[in-house]
Amino acid sequence: MRLQSFLAAGLALLIAPVWAQAPRFPENGKTIRMIVPFAAGGGVDNAARLLSEQLRKQLGVTVIVDNRAGANGTVGGKAVQIAPADGYTLLFSASTHVLARQVMSSPPYDPQADFAPVARVGEAPLMLVISPQLPQDKLTDVLAAARQQPEKWMAAIPAAGAASHLATLLLAKQGNVKFTYVPYKGTQPALADVAGGHVNLQFDSMISLLPLAKAGKVKAIAISTRMRSELAPEVPTVHEAGVPNFNFVTWYGVWAPKDTPPDRVTALHAAINTAVAELGKSGALAKLGVDPVTETIEQFKRYVANDVAQNTELLKSAGFRPE
Repeated sequence: MRLQSFLAAGLALLIAPVWAQAPRFPENGKTIRMIVPFAAGGGVDNAARLLSEQLRKQLGVTVIVDNRAGANGTVGGKAVQIAPADGYTLLFSASTHVLARQVMSSPPYDPQADFAPVARVGEAPLMLVISPQLPQDKLTDVLAAARQQPEKWMAAIPAAGAASHLATLLLAKQGNVKFTYVPYKGTQPALADVAGGHVNLQFDSMISLLPLAKAGKVKAIAISTRMRSELAPEVPTVHEAGVPNFNFVTWYGVWAPKDTPPDRVTALHAAINTAVAELGKSGALAKLGVDPVTETIEQFKRYVANDVAQNTELLKSAGFRPE
């Protein structure tokens, strides 16, 4: 009897780890919902759809993109914040997400405290375009004209706190000029007014501006990063055009609800990094002008903290007031 009891106990010990194993995540038959807090068809949405399709192939589960535009990206952000913290609802957003407290007088959440960072997936240059009615063709000429007649130079701002806004503020600061800032609800209405000559210039994602630039509806005069873009190698950088310290990127990341179990966050992080590496290798991200980023969760947290600190100071120095 003792021998039988001993053998039974030993067998229990051997198979206990199998019983204790966590269930597969994500589970077969489950759907991962990736919320994009902007309208379909923009740069953020296009990048999110690439990632979601790659994750679908890798994980063997359904991954859908759910566009929830509005309130400077916080409608979609709020939907993720209050979603079940089970790893099946994610936020795919741009750098705009982390500055909600800096650009809104009554933000619905704290982007750093109320979400679990999963992965930063990519970064991209912005393009600066000007109205085709303007006689200038170079950034140096634009800056010179703006210094002479600052009251005549209007810059379109598609969203407060967005990369387009911050890059414009940085250009004004480092280029020693003053612009009149005209707010818009999104890239397309702003771009339409630049093309129509109602405002002078606009910084925004290349994927959004390049079609009109290639069609001659707006004039592309600079790229925001130190290196030229392969999508438009003929367009010089702001650095080349005479603002030597200028360098600015927009970036994209994925977040989960705050209390998502750490093991699920880790699993999602690994899956997304693998997907991003594959999209980089295949050239799919390059077609959107996006450079892939694969880093640890801790590196993502530090990047966000530094980004928020730098851009908070930039907004403050420009006299920006939350609305």
